[in-house]
Amino acid sequence: MPNPEPTPATRLVTGGRPAHTPDAPLNEPVTFASTYHAGGDIGYGRYGNPTWSAFEDVLGDLEGGRALAFSSGLAGSSAVLSLLPDGGTIVAPECAYLGVLDQMRQLETLGRATLVQVDITDTAALTAAARTASMVWLESPSNPNLDVADIRAVTDAARAAGARTVVDNTFATPLLQRPLDLGADVVVHSATKMLSGHSDVVLGAVVCGDDDVHGRLDTHRRLHGAIPGPMETFLALRGVRTLDVRLERAQANAAELVRRMSGHPAVGLVRYPGFGTMCSVEVTGGAEAADRVVDAVRLWVHSTSLGGVESSLERRRRWPSESSAVAESLLRLSVGVEDVDDLWRDLSRALDSAGR
Repeated sequence: MPNPEPTPATRLVTGGRPAHTPDAPLNEPVTFASTYHAGGDIGYGRYGNPTWSAFEDVLGDLEGGRALAFSSGLAGSSAVLSLLPDGGTIVAPECAYLGVLDQMRQLETLGRATLVQVDITDTAALTAAARTASMVWLESPSNPNLDVADIRAVTDAARAAGARTVVDNTFATPLLQRPLDLGADVVVHSATKMLSGHSDVVLGAVVCGDDDVHGRLDTHRRLHGAIPGPMETFLALRGVRTLDVRLERAQANAAELVRRMSGHPAVGLVRYPGFGTMCSVEVTGGAEAADRVVDAVRLWVHSTSLGGVESSLERRRRWPSESSAVAESLLRLSVGVEDVDDLWRDLSRALDSAGR
């Protein structure tokens, strides 16, 4: 009787490693090389690297497709947007990661695309827009409102119209959601965030199930030089080994903090999709009260990134280009792996200061 396939938690640890031969290294070494002997599969440092391949093997396996690492999440999203035909229509969330929306707006300003933004919780409106699109770009859960889309309904509508569906899976990770299994064509990650998990790497990744699309994205990476550094990729691979245990602890912390914040008088609304490590709250008293919370925390880190082992928060509308669909008083919280009681003591004290 064949052995069952190892679980994702195990494959995170065992994937992308050298062959088990005597004196072989346990981990894929960092390969610092720009030049390779001719006659092999790599040829040149802009075309490949064994350290990239190890990381890509692990992520591709977890997402159920073929992965490519990029120098940043925005480098990966830029490569995916290169698949858009000239003059095509992009359907995107009304609020999402600002960098990606800015890339789309730039394409529209240049006359190369039309951007249509839709409330992703309105499935009827989203599927209707998908029927006239060239590409549908989803974040689910979305950044920073934590809205959830019906991915299957959207991919079905997009495929019927001949449109590609792209899903940003940064928040959920492949341990909680596999968009390719739900009909998506491409998955994007800011590997800087949950995958790496230690706030010390800038890296992106794209995963797809189609060999032709993979080839086009690989060509874009080569021609545009959007290649990751070997050290960054090594650190991301090392970080992803512990994704399962980090996610389990941080997700449990997030659920407990959501429960406790829901009863605090300074919290008007809690946004949490029921899974993952991200939540958002709207503070009563508006932007000034939310800023007082940010200024009062001591254990939580005031920063704009997320997905690290440390807990962080920020008021998103401090960024001028943030969507008006995001409340002025909204705080986005990235919950880490610290002791939940320590986190709550610091956060509740800061929330108490909101009304002063």
